Parts: sequence; structure tokens; C-alpha cells
Amino acid sequence: MKRVLFAASAGLALACAQPAAAATSAYDLVIRGGTIYDGSGGAAVNGDVGVKGDRIVCVGACPGQAAKTVDAKGKAVAPGFINMLSWSTDSLVQDGRGQSELRQGVTLQVMGEGTSMGPLTAEMKRLEVQRQGDIKYPITWTTLDEYLRFLEAKGVSVNVASFVGAATARVNVLGEGDVDPTPAQLAEMRALVVKAMEEGALGVGSSLIYAPGTFAETPELTALVTEAGRCGGMYISHMRSEGARLLEAIDELIAISQGSGAPAEIYHLKASGRDNWGKLDAALAKIEAARASGLRITTDMYTYPASSTGLDAAMPTWVQAGGVEQWIARLKDPATRAKVIGEMRSGTPDFENLQKGAGADGTLLVGFKNPKLKPLTGKTLAQVAKERGVSPEDAAIDLVIEDGSRVQVVYFSMLEANVARQVALPYMSFGSDAEAQAPEPPFTLSSTHPRAYGNFARLLAKYVRDEKRLTLSEAVRKLSAQPAHNLGLRERGRLKPGYFADVVVFDPAKIQDHATFERPHQFATGVSEVVVNGQLALANGEPTAARPGRVVRGRGWTGWPDGGCKASAKDWSW
Repeated sequence: MKRVLFAASAGLALACAQPAAAATSAYDLVIRGGTIYDGSGGAAVNGDVGVKGDRIVCVGACPGQAAKTVDAKGKAVAPGFINMLSWSTDSLVQDGRGQSELRQGVTLQVMGEGTSMGPLTAEMKRLEVQRQGDIKYPITWTTLDEYLRFLEAKGVSVNVASFVGAATARVNVLGEGDVDPTPAQLAEMRALVVKAMEEGALGVGSSLIYAPGTFAETPELTALVTEAGRCGGMYISHMRSEGARLLEAIDELIAISQGSGAPAEIYHLKASGRDNWGKLDAALAKIEAARASGLRITTDMYTYPASSTGLDAAMPTWVQAGGVEQWIARLKDPATRAKVIGEMRSGTPDFENLQKGAGADGTLLVGFKNPKLKPLTGKTLAQVAKERGVSPEDAAIDLVIEDGSRVQVVYFSMLEANVARQVALPYMSFGSDAEAQAPEPPFTLSSTHPRAYGNFARLLAKYVRDEKRLTLSEAVRKLSAQPAHNLGLRERGRLKPGYFADVVVFDPAKIQDHATFERPHQFATGVSEVVVNGQLALANGEPTAARPGRVVRGRGWTGWPDGGCKASAKDWSW
């Protein structure tokens, strides 16, 4: 399939050239009089977008009657936004509206950072249910495709897609321990990837700072990604380091792309930790040299100078081998605890110590599983350590033991100037690295990172309108057509006749994020309408009763007339 994407968009109105009879036919929906940003990155034009069924049938001048009309005068009309890193795996089971992201114009949630919701063994299902937090549900599916179809059947406002998790394939065969696969076991893991790709997965996703994903060595990852590549998919990774070994981690990602033949994307690119802020120049130089050599290396990011993950990212991975239950059991052993504390303080290069990079004052506690610990929400690790009269390292270990989980935290470890610089990179897309939420239970039982409510609106408000780091047309391209192209999506990501009608209408002068680290559960404003597969999922700024979201599948899906895996990645047009 040809996927030539970035052709010049001059003469956009001509895209609506059609026979007179078709031009006067009725539409199911017309968005009239808006400023159209078609996703190409070219100049905007004033005009209409006509929709019939689930497709765009007209862009430009769209005369004729429509069952529904949206007045978009004074507003921007753009392709729906793509969240390249969604953690809405649980939240869409709870609430299919996906409000915090729908209200920002997101029409596609892409999941699968390291772990995916399938394939699962019976033991994996048991442990997943046992480890659930505020959101609880039975797991009735086994494969990744079954999970995605479950969401579609249940009803979701936005489209859903997923990578297959490298760690998920690993745990299927090897469990959660620090072991290397035999050739036969690796073949079994590769077969799991192929099956997921044939069912529509977008590629292989890894997350290499966390156990058990961190136990996978480069050859293992290359083998799995080779299967994804020959099935038309890509590799996407939370790299092995974003701090002390950032440059070495980029080298590994590039090597996996070279060895597999598949394109690769860096999840949430950053230089983390004060000592590493100055490495961004060298990091970008590596990425751009690889791109210049012909490799398709891309990046994505969230628009905040703080990350959010768990206290597992503050401890060595060897102590976490075998799963959270074994991790906690080891931490209760005094000798093991002393060894862990020593490594946490030394910052050994064998693991990514985010707490050391942020400091105890820069580690904000936002999510607990144990109701008795929830009053600590919003305090820093330093505050809790002081209140308890212990060191920050002891406090972190105690909290993990008491909560029975990794404990969700925010790490303030990034430089705002680097964030602002990155948003303008031409190969940058965007992902929230968060779940779609709403300011109501069960979501409000915990705090969260403001990116769950503001990541995309913040790009358009702070970095486009206020700071002018990039144009609105370029921002729309990087929110829609570019990620659609990178993912190999069919007929999505552009305002173009024949494409699926995923459309967002917003006011560039008023769009605004409101979520803060202190009060994150606040919706963004400024998006008035969101159309998903031709239906209004958001109207006048509020969710409708429609749940038009669908499973979006990758190029290897055997349901496509030309789908299925090929001999190698070279057999695909990238």
C-alpha cells in the first residue's frame, strides 16, 4: 500500500471536485465555515467538511442539505488527534467515554507500552485481577484482539488500537523472572507476536526500565521486532534509559531497527535528571544521523517537565524479578533491604533510578491501592520520610510493602527548555502516557499526572498559541497525519475525501488545559465537537450518547484484502 503522506496541500478546495449531482446530495453531517487544517502541514483554508456514513466525502465547498450541521465559524477543523501512548486499558473498561481525552480532541488511543492486554495465560489473568487497583473488572478475554473487540462491543467514544507488549510475550513463555529464552522458547514468543500482528496489532512495544521487560536482551528484542516488521509493523520503546545511559539506549533502539528492518519510535523522548539535561543535543544528533542514513526513527513526547510512574523505577530490577509479590517479599528481608538501599543511594548504572534524578522533594505521591495510605496522596516522598522519621529510601520501601503495589508517583526530573525545544522537532508526535479519566469516582480515589487531562490542549495552548514554538498547522500534522503514517493506518489522519470521518472542532484562541499537579482532575476546554467514524461523540463541548469507537488495526491484519505477514520487512513499503 502506498502511504505517501506529506505531499503539498495547495488547492485543498479542489479535493472536493466531484460531479454536480454528488455535490448537491444530502450529507449526514456537515461542519460548515471553519478554518480547515487538513493534517498535511500546509496552509489552512476556510470551508466545509461533509460526512456521509463513516467517511469524509467532501472537503472545501460542500453545498447541499445535511441531517446535522455544525457551525464552525471562527474555529479550527482538524483530523482527530492520535494519542501515541495511551494507558486507557483499564479506564475504558470502566468508562467508555474516555472523557479527559475526548474533550481534547483525541479520536484514537494507541496502547501497548511494554505490556498489552493480551495474549494472556490463565496465570497472567489471575495475577492481573489480583493486582487491580481502584478499577476492578473480570478478564474475560485471552488474546489482544479479543480485548479490543470487547471494548468496541461494550461501547467506547474513541477508536482503540494496540501494540503487542514485548514483556507480555515474554511472560507468556518465561514468567516474570530474570531468565533468557532457549531457542525453542524464543520461537514460541515470536509466534505469539505473529499471531497478534495477524489479528491487527501495530507492532511490538517495549518498556525496558521495568521488570520483567528489562530482562530482555537486545537479540531477544530484535527477534520479536523482526516478526513485527515482516507483518508490516513497527517497534516502539520506552528505552532502557532516559538518563545516565540515554545515548547508549538510543544506540540499542537504532540497532534493533537495523537488525529487524522495522521502523522504530522512541516513547516519551526526554533527558531525565539534572545531570543529563545537557545530553539532548547528542541524543538528537544520534536520531537525526540515523534518519539521514535511511532508517525511519521517530519520537513522541508528553508536554510536561515531569514524568509519572512507580517507585519500582527507584529500585534495582533484580529485586523485582518474579513479580510484585516476590519483590515485596524480598524487601521484607533485612539484608536484601540494606542492599537495595545501598544501590538506591549509589545510583548504580544497572538500573534507571528516577527518584535519584528527581530527589525526594521532587517525588510526588499520587496513587495508592491501600485505602489507609490514600491520605498521603499529594505529599512528597521527602515529606512522608520526615513525618515517619526515616530516610527517603526507607520510606519508599515501606510504602511499597504497605500498599502491595509499586505506588504511583510523579518525578520532577526534566528541564522545561528541553520540553519546549522538543515540541518543534519535525519527527515528533505526542502521547499522554496516561489513562483517559473523569473528575468522578473511581478516578478521583487517586490523584494523577495532569497530562491525563491536558497533554494535547497544552500543546495547542502553551506551545502553539502562547509561545509560538510551532505553527498550528504543523502541530495538527504532528497530532494526526504523522502518527497515522508512522503506524501505517489506512485512511485515517487526514481531512480527505474517502478517509474515515475522525474530526475535531476547536477554538485556537480559547483551547486551554486546566489540570495542575495539585489539582489534576480538571477537563481541558476549547474543543466543541469531536466526530468519530462519522458520529458526533462530543457536541457543544459535552459527550453524546454515541459510542462510535472502533478497533483500528495494523497492516498485517489478515482481514485486509492484502493483509497478513510477508517474508521480511523489506517486502513492505515504508
